[in-house]
Amino acid sequence: MPTEILMPALSPTMEEGTLAKWLVKEGDTVSSGDLLAEIETDKATMEFEAVDEGTIGKILVDEGTEAVKVNTAIAVLLEDGESADDIGSSSTPVAQAEAPKAVEESMATNAASAEAPKKAAPPAAATGDGTRIFASPLARRIAADKDLDLNQIKGTGPKGRIVKADVENAQPGTAPAPAPAASTTAPASPGADQVMAMYQDREFEEVALDGMRKTIAARLGEAKQTIPHFYLRRDIQLDALLKFRSQLNKELESREVKLSVNDFIIKACALALQSVPDANAVWAGDRILKLTPSDVAVAVAIEGGLFTPVLKDAHMKSLSALSAEMKDLATRARDRKLAPHEYQGGSFAISNLGMFGIDNFDAVINPPHGSILAVGAGVKKPVVNADGELAVATVMSVTLSVDHRVIDGALGAAFLDAIKTNLESPIAMLA
Repeated sequence: MPTEILMPALSPTMEEGTLAKWLVKEGDTVSSGDLLAEIETDKATMEFEAVDEGTIGKILVDEGTEAVKVNTAIAVLLEDGESADDIGSSSTPVAQAEAPKAVEESMATNAASAEAPKKAAPPAAATGDGTRIFASPLARRIAADKDLDLNQIKGTGPKGRIVKADVENAQPGTAPAPAPAASTTAPASPGADQVMAMYQDREFEEVALDGMRKTIAARLGEAKQTIPHFYLRRDIQLDALLKFRSQLNKELESREVKLSVNDFIIKACALALQSVPDANAVWAGDRILKLTPSDVAVAVAIEGGLFTPVLKDAHMKSLSALSAEMKDLATRARDRKLAPHEYQGGSFAISNLGMFGIDNFDAVINPPHGSILAVGAGVKKPVVNADGELAVATVMSVTLSVDHRVIDGALGAAFLDAIKTNLESPIAMLA
């Protein structure tokens, strides 16, 4: 019989995606491993491969369709000897979802009709504003027997349809719970209609949220509300690092390797996670996970959002290896070609806005990470040197945002001090 091809879950957290492009058409023969389509998640565009062999009998979801739920049927695959005529209406996801309930309710309706019904099933009901109420015939009959108002029953069936269990569990006079009164101390954020009404006499452009922006808004909004952040700040003198970097880049010029300050920051943080291992941890809901390797995530700005690709085992890699890997990850991030395993995980992240001229800022922790380092620009400043004399140095301000559930103040201070020591004594990082 025809086989449904379902919208795949391309990452553990994926709930929906955009069917960006079909790579096959109806009538094409495919084998296991052949590319079927390009799927856009909130983070990347990935190719979707066939698992079985057969002929594409029908495409159910057009390319360009957004917000396609995982496990929704997107096409139908035919086996040898089958034709498009073998594809019935049961190929649609809604029909699949309703089929078990429909069979159950049909049997119950037939059984009920053997007895004299107390009341006839009422016709299709409607709400006060004329919107139709969707309910199964058996649910309507039971509602009539129990004098229940379908307007006051919330359906749990497909697309909110009222089914047998909903009316059996309802009581006469059941009404929806009243909406909680608005708090006088912490009012809820205004909705879209309210905000648009405020600006109805002003010229504006409405920008729809894509999957990435929705995810960023949800995850970081949740992070700021649920993670008890605290912040630790240090100034780091970069003169020794800049001099050492210049020398290394001259030596590496023949290999076409050019190290950035960010490469040194990644290495310094990776080694600090090893020297202060209790800070190499994530929050796991009801426990803390302490990681052994230093897997460092680095924020990369792209059009419309950002990625945080993860450099795994960063403490074991050379500066040139980290530099090459970071360049590759950043390039593919901007092209939205990263696989989920390349931007998920890690215990700690770096967000560097120094190249944009930002002196300092506070970054929001990306759960489940235990901390994130916000890096500002290196700026010439007056300092008092080791001899107590006034001098000029290149100073970089950094802020460590810390999840207090994972890392306490003294531990966070030790971790940040280790980062500072590594950056101010860069040669020691190579020892």
